[in-house]
Amino acid sequence: MGNSGSRKSRARRSAATSRRKAAPRQKRKTVRSAKGGSGPIKFLCYWVCVSILWAGVGLGGIFAYFSLALPDPTVAGLAERPPNITILSADGTAIAERGMRRQHVRLYRLPRHAIDAVIATEDRRFYRHFGIDPISLVRAMAVNIKAGRIVQGGSTITQQLAKNLFLASNRTFVRKFEEALLAIWLELRFSKAEILELYLNRVYLGAGTYGIEAAAQRYFGKSARKLILAESAMLAGLLKAPSRFAPTRNEKRAQMRAATVLKAMLKEGKISKTAWRKARRAPARMRRPGHASGFEYAIDWVIESLSGFVGGTQEDLIVETSLDRHLQNQVQRIVTAEMARNAKPLRAGESAAIILNPDGAVKALVGGRSYQKSQFNRAIKARRQPGSAFKPFVYLAAMESGLTPDTIVQDRPFSYKGWRPKNYKGRYRGPVTLRQGLAESINTVAVRLLMEVGRDNVVRTARRLGIHSDLHNKPSLALGTAEVTPLELAAAYVPFSNGGFGVVPHIIDRVRTVKGKVLYHRRGRGPGRVVNAGSLRAMNDMLGATLKWGTGRRAALARHPAAGKTGTSQDYRDAWFVGYTAHYTAVVWIGNDDGRPMKRVTGGGLPASMWRQIMTAAHAGLRPRPLPGTASPSIATTSPGAHARGELDVNRTNRIDNDFLRWIFGAAGPNG
Repeated sequence: MGNSGSRKSRARRSAATSRRKAAPRQKRKTVRSAKGGSGPIKFLCYWVCVSILWAGVGLGGIFAYFSLALPDPTVAGLAERPPNITILSADGTAIAERGMRRQHVRLYRLPRHAIDAVIATEDRRFYRHFGIDPISLVRAMAVNIKAGRIVQGGSTITQQLAKNLFLASNRTFVRKFEEALLAIWLELRFSKAEILELYLNRVYLGAGTYGIEAAAQRYFGKSARKLILAESAMLAGLLKAPSRFAPTRNEKRAQMRAATVLKAMLKEGKISKTAWRKARRAPARMRRPGHASGFEYAIDWVIESLSGFVGGTQEDLIVETSLDRHLQNQVQRIVTAEMARNAKPLRAGESAAIILNPDGAVKALVGGRSYQKSQFNRAIKARRQPGSAFKPFVYLAAMESGLTPDTIVQDRPFSYKGWRPKNYKGRYRGPVTLRQGLAESINTVAVRLLMEVGRDNVVRTARRLGIHSDLHNKPSLALGTAEVTPLELAAAYVPFSNGGFGVVPHIIDRVRTVKGKVLYHRRGRGPGRVVNAGSLRAMNDMLGATLKWGTGRRAALARHPAAGKTGTSQDYRDAWFVGYTAHYTAVVWIGNDDGRPMKRVTGGGLPASMWRQIMTAAHAGLRPRPLPGTASPSIATTSPGAHARGELDVNRTNRIDNDFLRWIFGAAGPNG
């Protein structure tokens, strides 16, 4: 037993010794395993650090380049005095002064709600990001990738400022990348308050205004320092789409947009519910000028067009226009007086008038009966059906196809695919000349002509003369059921007055700085000849007859040869007179903005009467001149009385008309 115990004791000591010797080897193995596992992590960390370092160097280089190559934003936004625009009439008299930018307003001078309104609608996380907002960018990126192009910006206020200061307005991925880099640079260089101040003083806010001060003066007649909550919300709402939401264009739409801004402010906790209710109940309204100069509509068009001629500039500008200041005032007075006298009994709410010279220069432009009540410029923006005032383009296409004013057709009912064009008062005259068809505005004749010469030919003719609006593909096009603006319709009649040459209607002749540098000077007349001499002679013959014994008799001038056309759209929604002499072309439109029918107002009534008054004023002191293609002031002397005297060959008339109908409708005739 003693030996046995001794052996067991030795065995235990040997096992312990073996464990002690094995332990260091196991520990070393564990250490080696740990060292081997840390290799990829250290490798990754190393290259991440290197990448960050080089990215920092790259960004530093880019920002250094920005600092050296770009103009100082503080100089551009704070130090320079913004430009003013002086607008001159054709005789050099100053008729208006507008500021694209007014004096710079410091941020601390603005009401807090003006700042909060902008941030709530444009950049809710403005104070929490570094120039770009990753959340907005991811959201915009998803939308853009889905669309395959840039449709949503996700831009912060800082990015918008970068774009306004340094970049073009085109939407590309490269430009968005540049915008993001510039935004980070601006954030590094300026405080949030300074960025916001620059932004509010440089941003475009519609109606030719740049900066919150200019917009406050333009829309509300007050300094931005005195804005109330509802007004601040309206200005902030313009940032999304300044031209669309400008109250000068549509005050109701601007108020609806302001309501959206107020809701965002309430959601962000920037205003109380009481303040929100009060602003909603009393929305901002545009200032109504106490005194109208008569030039307001024309001046608005000048300002809106100016950037397209000179781009952005920091210099004060002088804009020379084609406006005749005396004639402009007379036209405005005539429109205002006639509408005040006739609007209520005729249920006619609005009117517009334009006068162009033979080169297409606007000599007078009235966009409505009262600028104080409505700033919408109907003369250049309202799209309305011209009615029979479109027929000259149908007849011109017919003249160019070989017909003449003496071509005879039958004025009688017919149908085409279930549609029956009807004459005014349901009267049908039988055999008539094309001269009588146009002078007396016979609908059946115009539709038959369009179907003979072809709709495409008529559209090409209208386009050639200056109609750019969409023209549909229906036979009723001959009756003026496609919408046009008064300006383009007037311009399309000018070739009849100037010898057949197309024009581009314009109001700006020259733009120069106050130091005399010319930035724009209009040259050239337009597209050249658009009506040949023979067709021009025929058109002036027929349109002259309209004023001598046709539907436009009330427009006839005492001393000056004139021609033109009446136009009345369906249900008396629009009434027009468009006419010309060798000196001027003028258009008068009457209607309601909402399209409500008037009380049987036709183009040969009040519009023709107003046109005569306007053109009489325009021709004061001018010598009578014959219309192009006419030998003397007396034209279109052949009256429809010739039919009653039996001077038409009725057998020849029926033969021509039957051949004409067979060609249009086939052997079965119009009802087959």
